[in-house]
Amino acid sequence: SILFFSGLTAFSQNEPTALRQAQFNLSKNKVAVAGYDVVAYFTEGKPKKGKAEFAVYVQGVTYYFSSNSNKELFKKNPTQYEPQYGGWCAYAMGNDGSKVEVDPEIFKILNAKLYLFYNKYFTNTLKIWNKDEGRLMKSADANWMKFYH
Repeated sequence: SILFFSGLTAFSQNEPTALRQAQFNLSKNKVAVAGYDVVAYFTEGKPKKGKAEFAVYVQGVTYYFSSNSNKELFKKNPTQYEPQYGGWCAYAMGNDGSKVEVDPEIFKILNAKLYLFYNKYFTNTLKIWNKDEGRLMKSADANWMKFYH
């Protein structure tokens, strides 16, 4: 009985890590947002590359920061800074629930949340998102909960 319980406990503790790694848009070395500093979007209002020396690991996901102060801000409340929809394109999540790569330089902060967007081949999905933001956000929230949670 104790062995079964221990095994179950170990599994449940590892489950969020594996699930987050499967859901999040991560580089091969499990770094979120292509190594961009997620706190800088809020504190500086612009994207900024992070550095491995200021890394934080949260449930299977590594984040890089441009400074120790940003790293410390993140550690106090990671969910405040983590990108919505696991760092996948907000427009694609709202449009059809698909996981589409993003350009970390194309972002929007709305209601104190970070949204990232695809921007390649003359298609900047932030522009499309802005035209129908209310509907797309509702749909993206619903798709994220339905497919990825």
